[in-house]
Formats: sequence, structure tokens, C-alpha cells
Amino acid sequence: MNVMVVGGAGFVGSHLTDRLLAEGHAVDVVDDLSHGSLANLADARAVAGELKIHTLDAGAAEFGALVAMRAPEVIYHLGLLPPGESAEHTAAGTIRSLLCVLDAARAQGGVKVVVALSAVALYGEVPGRDQPVKESQQWNPVGVRGVISRTIADLLTVYRERDEVEFTALALANVYGPRQRPDGGVVGAFAQALGERITPMIYGDGRQTRDFLYVDDAVDALVRAALKGGGLVVNVGTGVATSIRDLWAMMVGPDGRAPSASPRREHDVARFALSPTRARIHLAWAPWTDLATGLRSLNRR
Repeated sequence: MNVMVVGGAGFVGSHLTDRLLAEGHAVDVVDDLSHGSLANLADARAVAGELKIHTLDAGAAEFGALVAMRAPEVIYHLGLLPPGESAEHTAAGTIRSLLCVLDAARAQGGVKVVVALSAVALYGEVPGRDQPVKESQQWNPVGVRGVISRTIADLLTVYRERDEVEFTALALANVYGPRQRPDGGVVGAFAQALGERITPMIYGDGRQTRDFLYVDDAVDALVRAALKGGGLVVNVGTGVATSIRDLWAMMVGPDGRAPSASPRREHDVARFALSPTRARIHLAWAPWTDLATGLRSLNRR
């Protein structure tokens, strides 16, 4: 299968590229390297496989011609609303690149588009009685990032109904693992703090909870979405909520120092976990890496 990975030099994208090549697929990585790095693709470039890297913004005019030339069967767009930057600064580029991907898929015909969204931003604050969060839960977008995430889902639906561009959107929990940038998530920030022997900052009291999803599990869901889950938004998480301070305790160990506290951030959701039920049904997917095992892998890779 010919596959194109937009954002393939990033954290999740590079792991997806590794997996696709290992399965024998031909992979085109499209990345402007504004957030990704060629170093993330070192393993992919070292294996025997058909890999081509295009240093290009998916929102550029040349993108459509590239899709026509390479003729992918699936386009993954993992460059939407990159972490580490405010959504206000990246919103316009995000929508432009998504429209370019959808227009190219429409022009080529028969191309499926798979995207990854932040589930926390999309669903927002959800009462404890409704957690783990199911797809039937009403979206309550948090801030600009949440509003743009909802717009992405709406645009995918429009192109599917109007132009028959198939899609699957994965609403991901907090993905973590090797290659995550310190500004890409709390696990990455904590790992950097441990490596540099500094005390990290926790926003608020640290009791806020998140659903932490190991990157290999997220990649497995993405791979399955290439052929399954058409027209759906599918939650991909473990269903387990872990507080930020408990996460730090797991990473630092029993003799570790306490983190510094700072005021709670605006729009910081208090508790969150995702139900994987729909993913089990429509993607035949389930998480297999518990948090303790996933965190140990950070020291091995």
C-alpha cells in the first residue's frame, strides 16, 4: 500500500512511519520540519524499505501535484494544531493544510484521509458520571484549540458527504513515549526535568487527571484506521485516569523531590479519560501498554 504521512518527521508521525515501513508499505513523509526533525526518522532511513521524504508544507500549492504524482491510497495528517505552539498562531495554517489534503484526496479519488485530534480539547470538561468519555458525549471544545478541532471534524464530514472523500478521525488521549518533545506533553516535560535534574512545574494542585496513551498503541490505532472506521470520530485511549502528581511520582520514584506548583492554567480540564469501546468495535483495537510499562521504556530507548 502507498501511504503518505503529513507530519511524518514528528513524534507520532515518525513512529507511524517506522511501523508502516516494517509492514512493507511504501511511505512518503511530507514535513516542513518546523516541528519535526529528520533525526526522528533515523531508524526509518536505516531500514530496507521504500521511504521518500519531502520537505514541504502540506498547505503549499505544490502539495496537490505531489499527491497526484505519488498516488497514495491513504493520507495521514498528523500535523494539525502542533503542540508547543498556541492554537491562535497555528489555526490558519492548520485549516489551510487540511483543505489542501482534502482537495488533493478529492482530485485523486479513492484516497482515505486519517487525522489525529486532541480528545481533551474536543470534549472539554466532562462530568465524572460520564467518564470514561464515549463518542456519544457532546463536544464542549476548550479554547481555540478545541474550536479548531471541532472545525476539522466538521470539514471532514462535509468532504465525505459532498465529495465522497473517506475519513477516520481519531480523538487521541495524551500520547507519550520516546521522541516526544518537552513541549509536546507533560510526560515529555517531566522526562526532560529528570534528565536535567531540575524540578518541574505543575500547574494547579496536580490533582487534574489525564488518560495517558503509549505511542505504539496510538500508532496501532492509526494503522488500523487506514482500512476501518470510515466516517467516524473514534476515541483512542485506555479508559484509565491518572493524576499529574501521581504521574510525577511514578517517574521520579519514592525518593524524588516534589514538583513546584504554579497557578492553574485557563481551560485546564479537571479530569479526563476516554472509553475505548468504539475503537474495539470499529477498529478491532485495544490498548496493551499500561502506564508503568510505557514509562519504563523511556529509559531504554
